[in-house]
Amino acid sequence: MSDDLRLRYDESMRRMAAELFAEGHGYHSAATRLGLPPATVRKWHRAYVALGLEGLLAMGKKIRSYRWELKASAARDVVEGGEPKAAVMARYGIASLSPLEKWCKAYREGGAEALRPKPKGRPPGSGAKSVRRTREQELEERVRKLEAENAYLKKLAALGAEKRLRAGSGPR
Repeated sequence: MSDDLRLRYDESMRRMAAELFAEGHGYHSAATRLGLPPATVRKWHRAYVALGLEGLLAMGKKIRSYRWELKASAARDVVEGGEPKAAVMARYGIASLSPLEKWCKAYREGGAEALRPKPKGRPPGSGAKSVRRTREQELEERVRKLEAENAYLKKLAALGAEKRLRAGSGPR
């Protein structure tokens, strides 16, 4: 097992799987010999076919990012060209099937432009700007707040007096 908790199997397991792949074993045969889940070894086989031994051994160490041109070309080849995903992965050096499938879905829905990178974070100007106010503006705002508070208290006193008049009792 690996020291990195994100990786379930260490490099030596993937190296043994690569040796079996090089001998001509498929992923199911290699999974049986190694005693591993076939789904895991299938991912390793795809990475081995697409990127070779170095790509398989580097799995999980860093997240790859792909240029827009590569995404668009790969998705176009699969969607419009009808090429197998494994062949496209091998040609473009795509390490995993899941990003290719996401690109194909986006390409079907919005074309190549749907694969363009989107800006991250908050859009500029979305936050409230801290405008520097003058002392006069601050005082005017304070006066407005105090006038509103005063009007509220007067209204409250008037409602209390009206309520006492209706109940028939005077001020105590």
